[in-house]
Amino acid sequence: MKIGIVCYPTFGGSGVLATELGMALSAKGHEIHFITYQQPVRLSFHPNIYYHEVAVPTYPLFDYPPYETALASTMVNVILNNQLDLLHVHYAIPHASAAYFARQILKKQGRDIPFITTLHGTDITLVGKDQTYAPVVTFSINESDAITAVSNNLREETFRSFPIEKDIHVIPNFVDIQRFHQTDKEHFKKMLAPADERILVHVSNFRKVKRVEDVIRVFEQVHEKIPSKLLMIGDGPERQSAEELCRTLHISDNIRFLGKQDHISEIFSISDLFLLPSQYESFGLSALEAMACGVPVISTNAGGLPEINVQGKTGFLSEVGDVHDMTEKAIYMLEDDARLDQFKEAAIEHAQGFSKQRIIPMYEELYEQVVTEYSRKKLAVHN
Repeated sequence: MKIGIVCYPTFGGSGVLATELGMALSAKGHEIHFITYQQPVRLSFHPNIYYHEVAVPTYPLFDYPPYETALASTMVNVILNNQLDLLHVHYAIPHASAAYFARQILKKQGRDIPFITTLHGTDITLVGKDQTYAPVVTFSINESDAITAVSNNLREETFRSFPIEKDIHVIPNFVDIQRFHQTDKEHFKKMLAPADERILVHVSNFRKVKRVEDVIRVFEQVHEKIPSKLLMIGDGPERQSAEELCRTLHISDNIRFLGKQDHISEIFSISDLFLLPSQYESFGLSALEAMACGVPVISTNAGGLPEINVQGKTGFLSEVGDVHDMTEKAIYMLEDDARLDQFKEAAIEHAQGFSKQRIIPMYEELYEQVVTEYSRKKLAVHN
């Protein structure tokens, strides 16, 4: 099957999932065409993968260049030039509306194509609810030939927030077990924790919703009881304030801000605990990738996190903002080697249930259903 994938090419969960999905599909023989404004960060070469850049011209008239229009035009060209069977757009804004726009243009040219929209979280829970966007988001989701969400929580939130007229299929995020698994990086660990300190880790885009300062405050209290180091991976608007808090608390020497990292599995392999105190997570892909590497998780119970982090087994869940509770549970896990090893083993076992070998066939089955049904409808119209 020839599939166009539209996504944001960044380190965020939607872009990562879309890229990993495309690469997994290409390995199974599908022809994948990525359509976005720059090459996705995790995209690697494969003979079945093509990348099409969306070029957005700038004119003095435009304070904000019309990306959605350029995207729709690029979609049309890619579909016509490569005879795509299906578009799969990730993140509703503006990809679903651009896909609908492209399809209407194609119909005028005697070409037609179905599109699937995958909802990832803030496109529904934050941006999509803004009345500036809500009518377009609702319309374009309803015009999708199929809708998927990455968690049951996000599915329910979408139905609560928008008048959606069709079903939403839940297909969870997945993890590449071959890439994310425990490896021996003891030499690397010794460099970061020479006195055999525990290593805590956080990964995010450092937005307010991630509550990065809670990570710092949990670590401060853990460090008072247990010798430890903290690795902060990623970048974003809250990084500066987080670094300032570290200086204020006099714990900067024990915290490293590593920025964006490509080989994150190696960092997970030396880590003992993953901290994710987010205000909301539709799924929590970074937590799943950490678990696959044997890193248990302390997270909030927000959004879809309870669907992947099993209380008392793969880690613990706390209320949003409850730094004290997160600290107590972190210390409970870290203070005993045997206990921590049990959590690590359970994390690996649980993550295997979200392997790409189990999840990718769900997308393939949906693709077949959508293309077959769309062809049937077109035939019925012509007859």
